[in-house]
Amino acid sequence: MRVLVYAQKLKEVDFHIIKHFFDLLAEYDFKIGVNTVLGDLLKDQNIGVNEEGFDKVVNTKELIAFAPDILITLGGDGTILSAISLIRDTGIPIMGINLGRLGFLASVEKTKIELAIKAVAKHKFILEKRTLLKIDCDTPIFGDMPFALNDFTIHKRDTSSMITIHTYVDGQYLNSYWADGIIVATPTGSTGYSMSCGGPIVFPGSGNLVITPVAPHSLNVRPLVISDTREISFQVEGRGENFCARLIHGMKPLPMMIASN
Repeated sequence: MRVLVYAQKLKEVDFHIIKHFFDLLAEYDFKIGVNTVLGDLLKDQNIGVNEEGFDKVVNTKELIAFAPDILITLGGDGTILSAISLIRDTGIPIMGINLGRLGFLASVEKTKIELAIKAVAKHKFILEKRTLLKIDCDTPIFGDMPFALNDFTIHKRDTSSMITIHTYVDGQYLNSYWADGIIVATPTGSTGYSMSCGGPIVFPGSGNLVITPVAPHSLNVRPLVISDTREISFQVEGRGENFCARLIHGMKPLPMMIASN
């Protein structure tokens, strides 16, 4: 089995855990690849396999060429979100090992690493699909990465006045929000910015999205849950010009989350 290991940084307190992790991968005869940042960190700290023992992956093209069966992240939820930009729409499943403080996505704790690696090696795991947002805009501000796993936000500038966000669902008028901004969150992202603005926690796989206004001027405006099969579009008005004038969200299931069983 081929595995790509992804990390953004390493903490000295975790060096012994990471060494044990790579020893386990070698024990179960995984073909190992790493992202460039992790490869350099391992070399600097003399941790894990030697340089001849793994391939370095720089971008999505090299990821496809390496063709891993699974990507394992070392870190927290932020590391998984960063890895998504490398995986994109390849469908490669992710397993997150939590070396951070709190992990909604990185579900494998430090004490469970050996059990998780053993489960993957024996193909004893479950796959869980997570919804992504696809964003189209009338100006090409997103480049070749118009996807979001957590949420997408339209927001005013720090020193500007509130904006008016005319919102449509499948082309039908929904509401005009006079607010600092608006959030569209997936179930995965419902525990992030949306929740801090009063939005509900939505269970993964529920097939829903959350529209949450940010500091709305009207007291009767509340977060709204809709089906993730809908397209949401926005027209934004304000005194300034520092916002995107029109956005359309099309939802599609992309990379799959993997959990040890």
